[in-house]
Amino acid sequence: MAFLGSAVRRVASAVRPPLSPLCRTSARSYSSEHTKEKSVPYEKTLKQDAGAASGPTKPLPRSADVVVIGGGSLGCQTVYHLAKMGMTNVVLLERDRLTAGTTWHTAGLLWQLRPSDVEVELLGHTRNVVSRDLEEETGLHTGWIQNGGLFIASNKQRLDEYKRLMSLGKVYGIESHVLSPAETKDVYPLMNVDDLYGTLYVPTDGTMDPAGTCTTLTRAASARGATVIENCPVTGIQVRADDLGVKRVKAVETAHGTIETPCVVNCAGVWATKLGKMAGVNVPLVAMHHAYVVTERIEGIQNMPNVRDHDASVYLRLQGDALSVGGYEPNPIFWDDVSDKFAFSLFDLDWDVFMTHIEGAINRVPVLEQTGIKSTVCGPESFTADHKPLMGEAPEVRGFFLGCGFNSAGMMLGGGCGRELAHWVIHGRPERDMYGYDIRRFHNSLTGNQRWIRERSHESYAKNYSVVFPFDEPLASRNMRKDPFHQVNERFDLRRGRVLTEQGCVFQERHGWERPGWFNKDGPAPLKDYDYYGCYDVKKNENYKYNELLGKEYTFDFPPHHDVIKAECLSCRHGVAVFDMSYFGKFYLTGPDAKKAADWLFTADVNKKPGSTVYTCMLNKRGGAEADLTVSRLEPGSSNLPLAPESNGDAYYLAIGGGVAEHNWNHIRTVLQDQGFRCQLTDHSEDMGMISIQGPKSREVLQEVLDTDLSNEAFPFSSHKVVKAAGHQVRAMRLSFVGELGWELHIPRDACLPVYNAVMAAGAKHGIINSGYRAIDSLSIEKGYRHWHADLRPDDTPLEAGLAFTCKLKSSIPFQGRETLEKQKEEGLKRRIVCFTIDEKVPMFGLEAIFRNGVPVGHLRRSDYGFFIDKTIGYGFIRNPIGGVVSADFIKSGEFTLERMGVTYKARAHLKSPFDPENKRVKGIYA
Repeated sequence: MAFLGSAVRRVASAVRPPLSPLCRTSARSYSSEHTKEKSVPYEKTLKQDAGAASGPTKPLPRSADVVVIGGGSLGCQTVYHLAKMGMTNVVLLERDRLTAGTTWHTAGLLWQLRPSDVEVELLGHTRNVVSRDLEEETGLHTGWIQNGGLFIASNKQRLDEYKRLMSLGKVYGIESHVLSPAETKDVYPLMNVDDLYGTLYVPTDGTMDPAGTCTTLTRAASARGATVIENCPVTGIQVRADDLGVKRVKAVETAHGTIETPCVVNCAGVWATKLGKMAGVNVPLVAMHHAYVVTERIEGIQNMPNVRDHDASVYLRLQGDALSVGGYEPNPIFWDDVSDKFAFSLFDLDWDVFMTHIEGAINRVPVLEQTGIKSTVCGPESFTADHKPLMGEAPEVRGFFLGCGFNSAGMMLGGGCGRELAHWVIHGRPERDMYGYDIRRFHNSLTGNQRWIRERSHESYAKNYSVVFPFDEPLASRNMRKDPFHQVNERFDLRRGRVLTEQGCVFQERHGWERPGWFNKDGPAPLKDYDYYGCYDVKKNENYKYNELLGKEYTFDFPPHHDVIKAECLSCRHGVAVFDMSYFGKFYLTGPDAKKAADWLFTADVNKKPGSTVYTCMLNKRGGAEADLTVSRLEPGSSNLPLAPESNGDAYYLAIGGGVAEHNWNHIRTVLQDQGFRCQLTDHSEDMGMISIQGPKSREVLQEVLDTDLSNEAFPFSSHKVVKAAGHQVRAMRLSFVGELGWELHIPRDACLPVYNAVMAAGAKHGIINSGYRAIDSLSIEKGYRHWHADLRPDDTPLEAGLAFTCKLKSSIPFQGRETLEKQKEEGLKRRIVCFTIDEKVPMFGLEAIFRNGVPVGHLRRSDYGFFIDKTIGYGFIRNPIGGVVSADFIKSGEFTLERMGVTYKARAHLKSPFDPENKRVKGIYA
């Protein structure tokens, strides 16, 4: 009999031959035999119920409203929720048997607390489906076991992370307890607690059974009219172009017939990339080996909770009287040659790779050293660039939806994501804010870039159990998109000016772009090529200053450079600062129906006179905010690209936060297609740079650079002009995202450095400095400006988010989502955003629980330190716990506290921004 302890010693003592870089990415051999019962921790798999596969288990229909491809967790959950929502003409196609791909060998763990409010809700729905709903509907038990979950903390930072989850859980009614080592020992007597700092215990966590869950899901779906067909591989996806040239799904091809359908849902797991190629859709995921071992019987382990020891990179899943042991290693094996014949099969376990988990497991549960290994389970799983799933309608083809890339969490996220995906298909959007999972979060230049997909997926896998810190940044595949201010290269001489890298810029990665985060006073911190953390015999980067600075960010306290960010903020408040915002999306909307499209797309009336700029939102059909942006109306005229498009009529310039530019682009394009507007949407994001010069002295600086009068009368707030700067044409806009007097300069790429150098030269006597987005985050929250996907999401309306002023409700102009806003305005707001400040100097980052009179009413979406008012500021949506309207009186009459890591702080609620509530500073009024 093999013992875990002897396995460790055997592998540790083995002579390991040198490895070439990424040598482990070659495909390993696997068993093509039916997996025996003991090879996975379940009593049975669906394969055992199957006879010889000789063709589809049911006749194929000629047509369907939706075809879901893939019979794993996501496919079964999606078809179940589609049927439950009333869509009966739905077909699920599985190439082999249900769960045959990756679902059948999953560990099936469900942990309810995550550092995301949306994920907490998704997990909660999965739990309800498998523990209650399905059994009530079908009378069948899914195999759900509620044995609880323990999160292990070996240090203060890890326990702080868990305390953050505990505070968020209180908002959702999830019971959890922080336990001391002694209390942990009482819950789990076999555990070594000598090296513990503490644990988080969630009694209602548990374990799911894939075969039982998927069987019950498909029976429930079939009872509602859905058709589930096994042994039917898909061989092609037919795509056609409509009269406007828009590509749309037409049909699904199989060896046994073709199903006409306008909608396909790709739930094919590690095979999703191949399925996407059939339709011309990029599916950016990679397949990797993911393993666990199943132990022999352990006396006294019965009824123990599941365990996640993140610092040891190991999980321990209870399986009756045994344990499944697995985790996430730094050197996972890539499966490059994904086989279509791989069904109910496993790879050989590579003990050299897996050993790190055994060591951690034995340390945590010492009895494992003398416990036998009953079986090894090493199967394929799909992983993505940010360890988040890929969902939503593909940008390339209308009607082709993704439900894949679940990073070995498909069982636990399946219920929530299946419901959202079904809602997406039926209604055109999910109910919740699913942007973090939406395929449109990735720029189109990245989704087909194999280096980016591979490097980022590796890093996300290797860091899966790392503490989730607020200001972390990836090291993999950096410098994918750089603006002209980024660094000097061969074409530029240093004598022409020191640009951002040379001036100590510490960059953040957003949408592939490198944008300034903050400026290090100790000199440059350039990014280096990804070193795979020293794995696969890739030499680890040495003397890596950027990585060293990033490591100092790993704290839930104020970072060491807190004072640097303070200086950047206060220089803007008292003097002048320049912000590189070149990563912004820059689009033109032109064509015969441009005005109709602008009226329908934008909540504000953007059809002011040419030269005006308007801040506005774009909504979905349910009134949720899909975007906030500025729209500038242009003079008709001939082309002057990239500053102006050719236009004989109405034309608009759209400036959009760069991190969400792809999402915005696709939202606009989809609306134009659905409404049949004859418009052109063109993207000039790469053709222009953009700098924002802000602060009380910004007018004095720019008056020396721009050849136009910058007085309030000549150049009022929310207006724009094409002017000359340092001899180059630029579009100057008087706008602010920090609450100060200031202008944005939108500059053709080749003119960026000369204009920037002229601004810095003119500003030298005024003490001008470079500032980054960490300063923008602080300055904007201090002023109360919204950040999309933080304070403002697709499940928030502008009225709830305090942006009623962006909505043309006093006009009769129709716009998408207007009916929802009118109804909401009439009935009163049941939830709304509120600003909070606390007097104690303590950092907050979002997710802190909000209590009114001791009752949880919401959580902070975003929080930062306001250096001008010298307070921590947070914004969060609150509800009336009895379901009534959240009025101004409801807010004024309550006593509010914020809970951070289990500690409560008195908070003051503000109905207006505590900084410059009368908006004098943006108007240039400095008393």
